[in-house]
Formats: sequence, C-alpha cells, structure tokens
Amino acid sequence: MEIRFMTVDDVDAVMEIEEQSFTVPWSRESFISEMEENHLSMYIVIEDEGRIAGYCGVWMVVDEAHITNVAVLPSHRGKGYGELLMRKIMEMAIESGARVMTLEARVSNVPAQSLYRKLGFQNGGIRKRYYSDNQEDALVMWVNL
Repeated sequence: MEIRFMTVDDVDAVMEIEEQSFTVPWSRESFISEMEENHLSMYIVIEDEGRIAGYCGVWMVVDEAHITNVAVLPSHRGKGYGELLMRKIMEMAIESGARVMTLEARVSNVPAQSLYRKLGFQNGGIRKRYYSDNQEDALVMWVNL
C-alpha cells in the first residue's frame, strides 16, 4: 500500500472512484484543472497492489485547509483507506502551515461523519440545501490541527 501525490495519469482511475461514490461527480477536466492550475490544491491517492483504491484533495488558503473530496472504491471501503488518506492529508496540511481543517459531509452520510469525528472533527454548522442533486443539507465540520 502506498500513498502518493495524484498525477494527471491517475485521473481515469480517480474518475472511476468518483462516479461510483457521488451522485454528482466532478468532471475529468475539474481534476486536471485542480492539479495543473490551482496552486492552492493538493491531491493524493492510495494504491493497493498497483490499483488506485482512493483519493483525497485539499485546498490550502492561508492557515486553513479545506477538504474538497475524499472517496474510496466501494470494494475497498471499511478497510481503513479513508482514514489513512485523511491522516496523510492532515499531516501534509500541518506541514504546509494549516492550523484548522474544514469539510462538508452530507447529513445522511453517517459513516463519513463517524470517521471525521474519530479524527477530531467537530460539528460547525449546517449549509442548507448544499447538494444540488437532492438539496440535502451539508454538515460543516472542522478540527484544529
């Protein structure tokens, strides 16, 4: 198992995970733009036996890190990959000068919320009708790093 920076060559595998994980997936172009044009972003992948099993992204703005997305292949969920990705991105954020990290999670996504709480995240508020596919609210969570 290896965690490393995402490259443009990884986008096809990341898109597979994205499409299996989200009802409104990011586009291929969005991921490429994040890596090539957004100098505030960092993206990592986790490989298992040569196959990308998950990924995580963060935007670094001054001393705040904001998780853009994190997802794991359905076949690899429940094995700690999401936690490994989050711990690594938190470590990278600290090394880059972040003092706080934020993210949004669907209010219905209890497994994700449980992982984030395990990592020290707390509830910070609700973004009403945040998700465009079904108008579901987002739970804003944060942690001091």
